Amino acid sequence: MGKRELNRVRKIALALPEVNERMSHGAPRFFIRNKVALCYYHDNHRDDGRISLWCPAGAGVQETMVFVDPVRFFRPQTSDAGQFKDWVGVFLDQGDVDWDEIGAIVARAYRTVAPKALVAKLDR
Repeated sequence: MGKRELNRVRKIALALPEVNERMSHGAPRFFIRNKVALCYYHDNHRDDGRISLWCPAGAGVQETMVFVDPVRFFRPQTSDAGQFKDWVGVFLDQGDVDWDEIGAIVARAYRTVAPKALVAKLDR
């Protein structure tokens, strides 16, 4: 369904230092140094019929984004282990996607979870 969207996400995520892609739980996932989750791409996750991207976010970011635009942003369901609690979800199937904004969201996620030495590479 969302090959074009996945290719756009892939281009954004893999441009960041030491990010790789692998399948996890049947969907493409992007990791920093193959361990720290950067973002999860979903195409029809649990038969929801949607294309979305889930990213870790800093404190309060999820709340703000969902409050400001609940049509584009959402709270991913938190796992039993507490994963995704502070993550933000963004729908990629809402008309014209602002890919610069998606790039900024992924970059903020990277800055939130990447080791400081890798974040420093972004600032060079």
